[in-house]
Amino acid sequence: MSVKSGILEQAKAASKKGPPPVHLWNPDYCGEMDMRIARDGTWFHEGTPIGRAPLVKLFASILKLEEGRYYLVTPVEKLGIQVEDAPFIAVDFQIENQGPDQRITFTTNVGDEVTAGPDNPLRMNPDPGGAPYVMVRRGLEARVDRKSFYRLVEVGTTQAHEGEDWFGLMSGGVFFPVARASDLAG
Repeated sequence: MSVKSGILEQAKAASKKGPPPVHLWNPDYCGEMDMRIARDGTWFHEGTPIGRAPLVKLFASILKLEEGRYYLVTPVEKLGIQVEDAPFIAVDFQIENQGPDQRITFTTNVGDEVTAGPDNPLRMNPDPGGAPYVMVRRGLEARVDRKSFYRLVEVGTTQAHEGEDWFGLMSGGVFFPVARASDLAG
């Protein structure tokens, strides 16, 4: 059995029991796999896009971040993969209870749903024109896509944060600053 088919079979078996507990798995490193997640969220294997959404979702369920590196892990194997930006893309969101008690729940390109809040913070990339990111699970982030970011801007508010007025978003009882209000005036 090849390493590739072995990890696939183990991932299928683990997924039948619910979300795999990858945070508990610490297998030996087995090498690199020719797999890459492009900036747009497309998963590639040996240079070819993986077109089957259920297969991408399965691989996403066994993705782990350790010391700045991404791996596909099972209880017995750990294979390094390349990620160009964030492993997931937040492709949509819904808002509940608009106002100070609002909750923003994002949906990713692999079907995860996550509500921004204390356990799943929203952060801005500090680079000029940087995108927002939301924590999905255990260090794995989703970059918020452009259309969703424009929609988020429409529901943002300005409030004091660290002694300055900031434009940002409320979700799960937390204010997430996006930009200084003074930087937006003009």
